[in-house]
Formats: sequence, structure tokens, C-alpha cells
Amino acid sequence: MNMDDLEQRGLVLLGCGKMGSAMLEGWLKGGLPASSVWVIDPKPSDWLQKTGVHLNANLPAAPALVLVAVKPQMMGEALPTLAAMGGGGTLFVSVAAGTPIAHFEQVLGAGTPIVRAMPNTPAAVAKGITAIIGNAHAGAAHLDMAEALLRAVGQVVRLEDEGQMDAVTGLSGSGPAYVFHMIECMARAGQAQGLAPELAMQLAKATVAGAGALAEAADETPAQLRVNVTSPNGTTQAGLEVLMNESTGLPPLMAKTVAAATDRSKELRNG
Repeated sequence: MNMDDLEQRGLVLLGCGKMGSAMLEGWLKGGLPASSVWVIDPKPSDWLQKTGVHLNANLPAAPALVLVAVKPQMMGEALPTLAAMGGGGTLFVSVAAGTPIAHFEQVLGAGTPIVRAMPNTPAAVAKGITAIIGNAHAGAAHLDMAEALLRAVGQVVRLEDEGQMDAVTGLSGSGPAYVFHMIECMARAGQAQGLAPELAMQLAKATVAGAGALAEAADETPAQLRVNVTSPNGTTQAGLEVLMNESTGLPPLMAKTVAAATDRSKELRNG
């Protein structure tokens, strides 16, 4: 399976909310013809209606790929409508949180190639990171195709087994919310030291965004970057002595945070 195959046989996007729209925008910018894309969405946005894709139209009988981007609670109603495409040469890729591969195999047939993906919300600005895992029928070409499409919204990593999805959910899936809350806390702390609310928030947002960009761009590890900006007995060291406390600081708090989210992912998966 290659991009030519995708253009000729077509791509079906089931659901075009924030995540689906971000991916579709990336594909179209990357050169995928709108005429090769079929979108099923009950409430299409104004933007979607102007893209030129086939919208809520008759679908190709055997598309190269179906990407499932509906909310998990809508899966039970939406997925069976595509069951006829299962069991053959169509690859199914799901970005629906919490829905295991076994569910797709049950609806679509055990012989269907399926890739499960876990993106995160920075995908909306093409800064996401997505973890993928395929079933036994998803070969190297299928995984390559899924990765190529998902790179439209950021980085892609491959997992060794589906059980790792719970930890991915706890770390990168839920992680943006942790960082958003850190920004809130930093801004409030700045206010407490006498800064105006708007100024404190601007400083906090820019600091977190800039530090993240530097961490990605630099050759050094985050640990080394931290050392680089910490002068002995300086202001940064004073702050880090509080933050890095192994009993009351960030290390145990973050470990408990990611563990709680991972555990909840397991609970939801097991019903």
C-alpha cells in the first residue's frame, strides 16, 4: 500500500471534529487530492464544506484506508455502517480513545488490518505525538501508511504491544492537561509575587512553550538543559530545591499523576 494506492482507491474519514479536521487539513496541505477523500460527519463545519472532499456521499466499495475519528460514545452506532469494508484489503486506523483493537475485529472481522492510534490535543496545531500499534493483519506497509498520514499532525511512535496504550494515555494523551495546569499554577505564583494577572499569564505561557521548543530542538537531554541554566546558589537553584524534592516536590507528584491516569485508562478498557 502506498500513497498512489490511497489516491486511486480513496480514503474515508469517519468523523471530522477537531482531530479529524486537523488531520484532513494536514493531508490536503501535503498534496492529497480532495477528490480522493470521503468524509462522513453529521454536522460538517463551514471549513469542511469548502474543502472539496466528498461529504456524506456514497462511499467507495473498497477504499485503501478508513480512518475512524468519532468520539468513543458514538462508535457503537457509527462503526457498523462500515462493516462491509472489513475483512478485505481496506486498512482501518482508529484514533478513538479507549476502544481496543478487539472491538474493531469483532465488528469488522478478525481478518481486517487494524491500526490503533493515540494522538494528543497539540495535533490541532501539528505539534502532537501519536503512538500506534497494529493487529496481526496489519503488515509493515499498513503501519508505514498509518504513520505517514498521522505525521500530518506531529510525531509518531510505534508501540510493542497494545497494553502500552494505557501508559501512553496517562503520559502523552492526558499530558497536555497537566502542562496547561502547570501554566495556570506558574501564572498564579507570579501574581502572588506582585505581577499583574495578564502579565503573569503571558510570562508563564511563553516560558513553557519556549522551554518545550528548546527541549525538542537541543541535542542535550532535558536534565542537562536544566543543569545549564542553574547557577550555583542562584535563583534557579533555590526554586529547583523546592520543585525537585523527592518527598514533597514534582517527582512523586508526577509519578502519582501519570499512574492515576494510566489506572483509569485500564479501568475504562476493562469496563
